[in-house]
Amino acid sequence: MTTITKTARKTTVIPPSSGDFSERQQPTIRLYPVSNYTFGTKEAQPEEDASVQARLQRLQDHYERYGMRRTCEGILVCHEHGHPHILMLQIANAFFKLPGDYLQPGEDEIQGFTNRLNERLAPVGGQFANDEHTAEWEIGDCLAQWWRPNFETFMYPFIPPHVSRPKECKKLYLINLPKHKVLSVPKNMKLLAVPLFELYDNSARYGAQLSAIPQYLSRYNFEFVDENDNVIGMSPAMNH
Repeated sequence: MTTITKTARKTTVIPPSSGDFSERQQPTIRLYPVSNYTFGTKEAQPEEDASVQARLQRLQDHYERYGMRRTCEGILVCHEHGHPHILMLQIANAFFKLPGDYLQPGEDEIQGFTNRLNERLAPVGGQFANDEHTAEWEIGDCLAQWWRPNFETFMYPFIPPHVSRPKECKKLYLINLPKHKVLSVPKNMKLLAVPLFELYDNSARYGAQLSAIPQYLSRYNFEFVDENDNVIGMSPAMNH
């Protein structure tokens, strides 16, 4: 439930206050409308592997040469109509994924993750050269870690007790989007704003990792602003 600010209210019927309920709370995150962001395109980025089996074989080759693969993906949050939406890539009109990728061996985690985000979504060349729209990525909290115990498709939010050498660790980071930003999407992908209510408990469509994003974000309070920087709502709802 979202609180509507006094300036945005259309009713005078206000429920009684139930008292403060904000102890030990994470800092409030400001969300901007999806219309604040500019979306461009750039050259296609084909998948590295032609099949799932080829992808797992490449993972095994990587493990034998460099050890456990380290992967970072970003949860980019904006809002539409006062409800949080997650920016997700869609491939082939079916498969959804978060922006990011695996790190190179020996690469610094945050710098490497920044490089992967730029490779996936940053404008190229002189495209949209406005400094306001090309701000650096602000990488926030690590919200989840998923582990791949074997050379298989299954990943878990824990290391199974019989596994001592996981083959991949994937971290999901909160990305604090600025007021404006240009996002250039590869031509073979779409960037969609998916609402939390669509993701929640919907592993059949989005898989276990993405359908759990509403739980990851439930620790935060959100402040929704419009295109003119006016606060139009807050979530979770608090009596005013």
